Amino acid sequence: MENIFAVWKPKGPTSNDVLNVIRKFAGTRHIGHAGTLDPLAEGILVVGIGRDATKNFHEVVQKEKEYLAVIKLGVTSTTDDEEGEKTEHRVVTLPHRGLVEETTHYFKGVYNQVPPVYSAIKVQGEEAYKRVRRGEKVVLQARPAEIKEIAVLSYTWPELRIRVVTGPGVYVRALARDIGDRLSTGGYLTNLVRTRVGEFTKEKSFTLQEIERRFVSKS
Repeated sequence: MENIFAVWKPKGPTSNDVLNVIRKFAGTRHIGHAGTLDPLAEGILVVGIGRDATKNFHEVVQKEKEYLAVIKLGVTSTTDDEEGEKTEHRVVTLPHRGLVEETTHYFKGVYNQVPPVYSAIKVQGEEAYKRVRRGEKVVLQARPAEIKEIAVLSYTWPELRIRVVTGPGVYVRALARDIGDRLSTGGYLTNLVRTRVGEFTKEKSFTLQEIERRFVSKS
């Protein structure tokens, strides 16, 4: 196994939970990942073991990422995903397929994206989500988000399925919210699968069980 490799993260655990499991197998503290996946998301998590691997992570972080996302329209969420409090929106005229395609295509390129307040972005040295959970009002600044490719895979109200390829630092949760806002329906992310990070794909990734077997066989 190379020092930098891809893990297929299942739904449920955080990215750091996955690292903690691998840390026990590998017997080292020098381990990191390139690009957080939310607990409700699954897919490619690139992991590095050893000082040299983690030092070179800046190259991996910059690689493009590909996702399959499911968006529920007509409802918003305080977290922009399934975990938050939901608010239904009264939609008089349902958007037709042509409008949905036009709206999603609008985001192709670079646009100013406001990250979700329930995120690990630091605000005065502390993660934004921790401040929000304490009841503080957090306002995050918009930042450039590069959408390299975006396509509608299917649309049957209220469910919209898209495939999207992004540059680094893009929040697909925020993209789902922004698509809903532009359609004037509201929307939030209900499912997310990261299918690729650069050259790392599912076919080239390991499950946690496979990683455990490989480390055990070496011991």
